[in-house]
Amino acid sequence: MLINDFGDYTELEMILAHGAGAGMQSPFMLALSERLESLSLRVHRFNFDYMEAIQRDGRRRPPDRMPRLLECFERQVAAIGTPPEQLFIAGKSMGGRVASLLATRLPVRGVLCYGYPFHPPGKPDNWRTAHLGELLCPMGVWQGTRDPFGTQEELSAIALPEQVEIRWIESGNHDLEPLRRSGLTQSGLLQTVAEDSLAFMRRHS
Repeated sequence: MLINDFGDYTELEMILAHGAGAGMQSPFMLALSERLESLSLRVHRFNFDYMEAIQRDGRRRPPDRMPRLLECFERQVAAIGTPPEQLFIAGKSMGGRVASLLATRLPVRGVLCYGYPFHPPGKPDNWRTAHLGELLCPMGVWQGTRDPFGTQEELSAIALPEQVEIRWIESGNHDLEPLRRSGLTQSGLLQTVAEDSLAFMRRHS
């Protein structure tokens, strides 16, 4: 049993996937993981196969197609040995989309998405939400109010399934960086997101 300022709880475990353009060692992934782990969460990060290839030879390449991304994520779930029913899966942007698709066919405990790509920037009619009604578990989304992949105004006009919970992060962009004039900092926003992620995970444990 682990103890911290949030009380007693059994250790919670998460697999955290990166976004399309930067791997598991990106500043965002490191900063978020550090804050989650400071709350005694167990966080597993990994690189998708195409990012591993980039790391090996330095040649830029686009993300793999979704079937291969899903296969890679599912391998990570199998590799850590924790039953899916006891595991949360999560991701930044593209990684969150892959996690949400995986959760339509794998009985994980919950999904957490940081900056979900609801649609490509500038293409608000190209929604990536059709599968969300098939989720087998709750899904939490932490979305900046300035995120071009899905704004508060845009999302207010569509109906999301009841198992999807959105937390709006004031002044945050797709990387949860606030405007300077807001008086907020990315570090502070990430701390809030980490604490709220813990609360979400505890509620659904």
